[in-house]
Amino acid sequence: MLDVVDIGDRSLAAYRGVAPDEQLDELVRVAHRLRGARLLHLNATSYGGGVSEILRSCVPLLRDLGLEAEWKIIRGDDAFFQITKRLHNGLQGAPGDLSETEKALYLGNAQLNAPHLAEGYDFVIVHDPQPAAIAGLARHRGSRWIWRCHIDTSHPNPAVWDFLTPYLGAYDAAVFTLENFIPPRFPIRRVAILPPAIDPLSPKNLALPKKLARHILEWIGVRLDRPLVTQVSRFDKWKDPLGVVAAYRLVRQRIPHLQLALVSSMALDDPEAWNIYEQVRAETAGDHLIHVFTNLVGVGNVEVNAFQSLSDVVIQKSLREGFGLVVAEALWKGTPVVAGRVGGIPMQMPPGTGGILVDSVQECADALLHLLRHPQAAHALGASGRERVRHHFLMPRLLLDELLLLEALAGEQRREDPHPSPLPEGEGVSSTVG
Repeated sequence: MLDVVDIGDRSLAAYRGVAPDEQLDELVRVAHRLRGARLLHLNATSYGGGVSEILRSCVPLLRDLGLEAEWKIIRGDDAFFQITKRLHNGLQGAPGDLSETEKALYLGNAQLNAPHLAEGYDFVIVHDPQPAAIAGLARHRGSRWIWRCHIDTSHPNPAVWDFLTPYLGAYDAAVFTLENFIPPRFPIRRVAILPPAIDPLSPKNLALPKKLARHILEWIGVRLDRPLVTQVSRFDKWKDPLGVVAAYRLVRQRIPHLQLALVSSMALDDPEAWNIYEQVRAETAGDHLIHVFTNLVGVGNVEVNAFQSLSDVVIQKSLREGFGLVVAEALWKGTPVVAGRVGGIPMQMPPGTGGILVDSVQECADALLHLLRHPQAAHALGASGRERVRHHFLMPRLLLDELLLLEALAGEQRREDPHPSPLPEGEGVSSTVG
């Protein structure tokens, strides 16, 4: 059995006065034309990371709009998620290859999960590489299958890409954040470019009273009588937490009492995070001005909200990035951002909007120092960033774009066998599904 994720109820009406009215009106019109459609979102984890945060908001809103939407997660053990993390890194360009045993375990996981997908969905949206091979094994005639790739696959490791490519041919459409993320020799004919979005009414993004936000951070040991910069991200080499520490220490030579907070959520499908976490702990041990927090010590969405709201500057020094939801989250709170000039981040922060883009540790330090020493300019950047997020990167706009894609797919003529399996009939592959 696939695990069904419990979600609450949401109402689109609550977004009136928050998101642009014209987006909400068009969303209602498009959803009416798709009313009653059965839609499944399928991914690898229900917590930790941007995909799960998006799904926790969008699935109940789809139900409110009249679609029969569900969210399920595949099953797999630690060995499987070790493999998919290597696959993930390879798709972003990391060197190395999967062994034949690892490939067999990955495909075996897909074979054991695929039969548990019930018949009758009109649309199935599969997120990222972990469950990507399932489409060719489920053989759901009549369903439209979409692969939603959230990562930067513009320059994938050729060996890893050659392994995954045959299993993507079963999809009817693919979704990327940027056009230049589409890998070479891409086998899916229809491709949509749909940037992600944040939910302004989630606990992470609701406006916190300043007194409450201060109390939250002081409760966990952050001094608000001293300046504070924060990076909120998974412990991932692509987020460059050690580079953040290095840049911060350069700035602290000029602002001795500056604090740094590294705030992270540990996810089930990211075992590599523990290694990065230990490296960060070792690098920052004994430095009382550096705070390292994870969801394992009770730091959740409300605490992240407080950090993003009260920090003088938020950092997102990514080396690779699909989109960077945490950038939009900080900008929505009017906080200026210093971020890596990669992936979907420049889309959120065009020149003169939101903050400063950087390409190195030194540039990151220089940008932080500039914003800390020029608070009025920093405030103006944060305010412009909030307006950009309101018009382009809130949840109703993402839902509208996705439903327009589903409507277009529904109007296309089906292929005779839309989901041929890339594996020989009856071929058995060992698996790690628990």
